[in-house]
Amino acid sequence: MAVTTRLTWNEEKSLQKLLGNVSLSLLYQSSVHGCSMEDMLARCSCQGSTITVIYYGDSTIFGAFLLEHYPKIGQDIRKKTSSFFFSLKDNKTTAFLNTSLKITDEELAFQSSNHAEWFALVPEKRNVRILHSLRTKLGMTRYHTYSYSECEVFRVEGIENEANYVSRITGATEYRNMLLADLRAYKPYVDLVSEIRILLLGPVGSGKSSFFNSVKSIFQGHVTRQATVGSDITSITEMYRIYSIKDGKEGKSLPFMLCDSMGLDENDGVGLCMGDIPHILKGCMPDRYQFNPKQPITSRHPNFIISPSLKDRIHCVAYVLDINSINDLSSKMVAKFKQVQKEVLNCGTAQVVLLTKVKNYHDVLQDNFLNVKKSMTSQSQVINVHKMLNIPVSNILMVENYASVWEPDPVKDILILSVLRQMLRAADDSLEDLPLEETGEILG
Repeated sequence: MAVTTRLTWNEEKSLQKLLGNVSLSLLYQSSVHGCSMEDMLARCSCQGSTITVIYYGDSTIFGAFLLEHYPKIGQDIRKKTSSFFFSLKDNKTTAFLNTSLKITDEELAFQSSNHAEWFALVPEKRNVRILHSLRTKLGMTRYHTYSYSECEVFRVEGIENEANYVSRITGATEYRNMLLADLRAYKPYVDLVSEIRILLLGPVGSGKSSFFNSVKSIFQGHVTRQATVGSDITSITEMYRIYSIKDGKEGKSLPFMLCDSMGLDENDGVGLCMGDIPHILKGCMPDRYQFNPKQPITSRHPNFIISPSLKDRIHCVAYVLDINSINDLSSKMVAKFKQVQKEVLNCGTAQVVLLTKVKNYHDVLQDNFLNVKKSMTSQSQVINVHKMLNIPVSNILMVENYASVWEPDPVKDILILSVLRQMLRAADDSLEDLPLEETGEILG
């Protein structure tokens, strides 16, 4: 008789994404195969990498991944990189706490590097003991021992590059959470403005709207598609949009905004009108202004902002380019970018380049997630953009947006959040560089 997992489709997909797009095969289910260590080991020993999933209550799922075979009774696995603890809630996975494993004839114990017990599974009693600090992370603070409703063990198939597998997964989650904390705590330079405005400029289909969607998705906790995305030869974005980002569905607005514009076109009278650029940069253009490719906005428009303040201005411009199409940019398009750059420089606005649609993005980041690998392909494109726009290499950023997938990915999040943090730092640098006559009155 076939045994069916209790994981929902979304929960299973979330675990697979956490583990690197692997496949899961159910080996053991306590309610079907028996509640003893002997029953468990009979089905799980010598099966390679496994993930043990524990179900508590209606919504709490947690457990541990083991890279090596299940050990024999009385055997310890003390390798720091052999296993890790995870939790799964609302289809979002969190991997943390490198663990080691010990099995006795009564329990399966997962321990920290100093042998402190994080949690122990006791199959015959259908309960689990959980350390206080771990209970707090799981939102289970009342008791020390909990009765679980089900325990399942899956064989994990399709793991690539085992060398740093566990440390990379736990490291990705930790580094992603650190970036999120940094951005949530961010404040613009000496409170000159309450929110940083970042303008996204680039050709049609380069990934401007997708970048906003990706940033919003991370802070919302699920993939969202608020901004319409297109890849046709004509721009989908026809209105100027100033998007705020909320920290969660009901959370507060974060201190940065992403401004989406019509796509640039190499031909005049098509795409974003070049005469609109200075009005956008100076903060004169209102939200939801309907672009006219043949004619720029004028002060006669009913919503034209005649006397914009520093908070209304653009504080950083991101030139968005498809990394796979850089060599195909025409001389007319390059000339148009340089024309835009003159306006940006005249306004003293920070500028960065955002290269999107990076292939094999999991391999772009080094194992510590702090630096981008200098692969031959990406590095040659970075140099090409540097020569083309004369923007420092340190301000040429790479990202892969949430364009066609629905499941969160911590490594993709790291690239997106790192890029956003770099944009904010560039904006802070430009605010710090403003002349005293523009900042003195604000600072009072």
